[in-house]
Amino acid sequence: MGLLGTQWSVHGDGRTIKRGEVVRPDERLSWPRTIGIGLQHVVAMFGATFLVPILTGMPPATTLFFSGIGTLLFLVLTRGKVPSYLGSSFAFIAPILASQTQFGVAGALGGVVMAGVTLAAIGLIVQAFGAGWINRLMPPAVTGTIVALIGLNLAPAAKKNFLLAPVTATVTLVVIILVSVLFRGILGRLSILVGVLAGYGVAVLRSEVDYSKIGKAAWLGVPDFQTPTFHVAVIGLFVPVVLVLVAENIGHVKSVALMTGKNLDPYAGRALIADGVATTLAGFGGGSGTTTYAENIGVMAATKVYSTAAYWVAACTALLLSFSPKFGAMIATVPVGVLGGAATLLYGMIGVLGVRIWVQNKVSFSNNINLTTAAVALIIGIADYTWTIGNLQFAGIALGTAAALVTYHGMSALARWRGTAEDPKLPDAEPAHH
Repeated sequence: MGLLGTQWSVHGDGRTIKRGEVVRPDERLSWPRTIGIGLQHVVAMFGATFLVPILTGMPPATTLFFSGIGTLLFLVLTRGKVPSYLGSSFAFIAPILASQTQFGVAGALGGVVMAGVTLAAIGLIVQAFGAGWINRLMPPAVTGTIVALIGLNLAPAAKKNFLLAPVTATVTLVVIILVSVLFRGILGRLSILVGVLAGYGVAVLRSEVDYSKIGKAAWLGVPDFQTPTFHVAVIGLFVPVVLVLVAENIGHVKSVALMTGKNLDPYAGRALIADGVATTLAGFGGGSGTTTYAENIGVMAATKVYSTAAYWVAACTALLLSFSPKFGAMIATVPVGVLGGAATLLYGMIGVLGVRIWVQNKVSFSNNINLTTAAVALIIGIADYTWTIGNLQFAGIALGTAAALVTYHGMSALARWRGTAEDPKLPDAEPAHH
């Protein structure tokens, strides 16, 4: 595929995919079909990617810009072997909101940069030594707990927006639920986007939408960039996010490998490095942190097209849209009721995805170490415990993550020393993806 992974052979006649076949990452269909699938990837990532900046008060167009840049960077660094779109990560919502209260948007961006640099460094280690150590540091009992507490920590934020416009929020939530269960294929996978559009329509009828900024925005222009400021106090908020991004990335690589029948383990480190660098760039310019997207894995599974050419189309489309301030202003008009309805499901889904990791990896809670790890960490995370040391303040997510790691490994070490319990570690298994 060349050094940049931008050379593709045409699959078959370029028009059809035979039963049992897939279009591999180094193949493509005809360009009109490839462009169509690329646009489908844009739609798939759209709802979730835009919800993060809207919920955190950051410019949607800037986030879209760095989403496109990050995706292109990912495709180049993985040499076109791992088809993926890098969209906004829900895991960043809680730490961004928490750090904004004390240090503003610039301080939150500093945390995003720290997370990105850390993720890239972990990628370098994985590239050099493999990913086995990650599974030992974060076995499923720990990973599932961390993912769950990040989502459930956001419950009060969802409630706050929901109660500001309960009718609109309820319609949004109900439509998302109905679409996800009534339709299969791509429409079912876009249930969040459909629900947001339905809720938006209700908000318009109830005069809850402010259009004043759309008229003032130009059709063409550069996204609003902002530089970060760095504060040691936010480190504890963003470190747990890195652990989630690692699990998501490795899960993504394994999922694509399973669907394409290719061993992509040699590219796991590159994928982590690429996501880390993309997140770092976003933090330096005013965008949300990025992650590989399950929504786009769903599109690939539905179409059987794993061509990275489609992702080049998607990334370039995202970049073009980011240079329209009017488009960004339209996205920013999404009212709080719509956000409250969507967030009620999304934040809960993040929490339940943690449970999914437990289930998929058959974590046994009859084992007291697994049970205690989850019990202590979840309460600390959900209740948002805080611990202040001088100028440093560690909030629920950071403390919950630390509690999960210390409790699990501490109890495991003591149990092995005393011979009082079985080692709770399970065989390495694929981490569940967001």
